[in-house]
Amino acid sequence: MKHIVKIFSLVVAITALWIGLLQSSVIPRSHTWLLPVYFVVSLGCYGLLMVGVGLMNFPTCPQEALLLQEDIVEAKEYLKQRGVDVSSS
Repeated sequence: MKHIVKIFSLVVAITALWIGLLQSSVIPRSHTWLLPVYFVVSLGCYGLLMVGVGLMNFPTCPQEALLLQEDIVEAKEYLKQRGVDVSSS
């Protein structure tokens, strides 16, 4: 619930700033109308950047990979005992 309140208050603050810029003549009106579009594009670029950084820093875990392979072999043996065909072809 607290996260929703933070997001909502951020949206309200950004909307108030945008309306304030529309009412004042600090930034030309033609640029002010495009600020939400710029914000959404910037947010998308930030999201892609964070996904890219996360993928570049994704840890490799060789021990966990071996444990996973052991679990797969164990599960295949269990399913073969139950009569399930688990051939990988």
